[in-house]
Amino acid sequence: MAVESELIATKLIDVEVAYALPERQTLLRLNVPVGTTAEQAVRRSGLLERYPELDLGGSKLGIFAKVVPPQRELREGDRVEIYRPLIADPKAVRQKRAEEGKKLKKGGG
Repeated sequence: MAVESELIATKLIDVEVAYALPERQTLLRLNVPVGTTAEQAVRRSGLLERYPELDLGGSKLGIFAKVVPPQRELREGDRVEIYRPLIADPKAVRQKRAEEGKKLKKGGG
């Protein structure tokens, strides 16, 4: 039984950690122990050192575009995504574009 639990504790899974900026994307592959959380994978990835402006406490994490808590345990093949805060509200941007479109159509020929 002790040998079996040691094997489980040392088993590694392959995961990815992704962080995107407007001008580039960083995607890193990691081998992490079973039971590693999304937050632990980000910390192991080295992205916090590579991007000092990255605030893990103020960023949401996701797996394949679905927001997850930082304590979420990873599974084989998961891709942890670090989401930056939005600069503009997407709804407000769409509304503004729609209003500008209406203005252009009025009186135009």
